[in-house]
Amino acid sequence: MNWSQVCEDTQLQDLPYKIELNEWGNIVMTPASNRHGSIQMKIGFLMMSQMGHGTVLSECSVDTSKGVKVADVVWASSEFLDRNRGQTPYIEAPEICVEIISPSNTQEEMMKKKDLYFSRGAREFWLCDEDGNMAFHNNKGQIDASGIFPQMEGKIEAEV
Repeated sequence: MNWSQVCEDTQLQDLPYKIELNEWGNIVMTPASNRHGSIQMKIGFLMMSQMGHGTVLSECSVDTSKGVKVADVVWASSEFLDRNRGQTPYIEAPEICVEIISPSNTQEEMMKKKDLYFSRGAREFWLCDEDGNMAFHNNKGQIDASGIFPQMEGKIEAEV
């Protein structure tokens, strides 16, 4: 079996002892491709190049009502960092939480994560598909562009 097969194998979506905790305390993993990693880094780089303050984090853990979820990329303001410095996982969500859909993710799963991040205080949720298409959301629904990073691209070009 090669890594592509691992990422696409639906039987491997919920392996124990890996990335996130579900609401029952079970450890679950979603395998990520190299393309996923490339998109993740590109989004983080674009955020860093556009921000005036705050911090960009990858693999940011947030304690939610359905367990610990790990956002692929987040942007946290200086104020957020002052309130939450040293916590792992954060008990509140950073202002922007970004998820990149992997082959083993479903749209429904991502929308549930969106709701969990908003319930913990996120102001925006960005969803990027495997082709690099971005969808921006606030707590009222999908929006045309980010209100926090209005220059953020609607399409992320992956290098792999």
